[in-house]
Amino acid sequence: MASLSGKVALVTGGGRGLGRAYALRLARLGADVAVNDLSMSVHEEYGEELTAVTVPAEIEALGRRSLGVEADVTDEGQVRDLFARVVDAFGRLDILVTNAGGALFGGEWEPTLDLNLKGTVLCCQAAAAIMKEQGAGKIITVGSQAGLIGASADPYGVSKAAVSHYTRGLAAELGPFGITVNCIAPGWILSSRAVAQGRASDETRSRLEPNIPLRRLGEPEDCAKVVEFLATDLSDYVTGQTICVCGGWVLR
Repeated sequence: MASLSGKVALVTGGGRGLGRAYALRLARLGADVAVNDLSMSVHEEYGEELTAVTVPAEIEALGRRSLGVEADVTDEGQVRDLFARVVDAFGRLDILVTNAGGALFGGEWEPTLDLNLKGTVLCCQAAAAIMKEQGAGKIITVGSQAGLIGASADPYGVSKAAVSHYTRGLAAELGPFGITVNCIAPGWILSSRAVAQGRASDETRSRLEPNIPLRRLGEPEDCAKVVEFLATDLSDYVTGQTICVCGGWVLR
């Protein structure tokens, strides 16, 4: 039996990139997976090739049930509808990965904080209400190495630092209900958006890789393996932690 057989997961921002890697990893472990994004065809924007027309279709091809829900996680009403649709479709929610986010707005504070922090909080609050009734659950938030190294006070780094802090507080609050809350903090990962923006170029590699102790940029699967740990019983006694998946970049 697969380690997540009978479980239901929701991955926000799961229509491409890292979110897609998380969703497919959970499906391969036996979970039924709901996928949220602003659009189920968002992968086309960055030229990411899928094995089916959408990520939910990829999950169904693996023999798992799936549901695609287009919604903006910064809108409270849309978040309520998102979680209601997941419960209506699957009857429960065991795993939440709050992957929706990014450095999309440059130096603009409000939209960056809304996307990375407010979106995370709204989804965690909605999931917590469901998981409390179940008496169990796994919440995995998504921070960033940018929120850990303290090299700058830009909106993205501050918003991701806030996600890590929120994770610790939420873990303390939800622990008595049998719910673990942990954060994954990716480093320089070759996601489809990053690749489209030039991260895979020789110039970028030569600049970044010498400063990474493991001497390579990360792949989405490097992060998906840590999500597997946090979503399964391997991490049942782990909560309130931020795990940086950066090849050692934060050791600089």
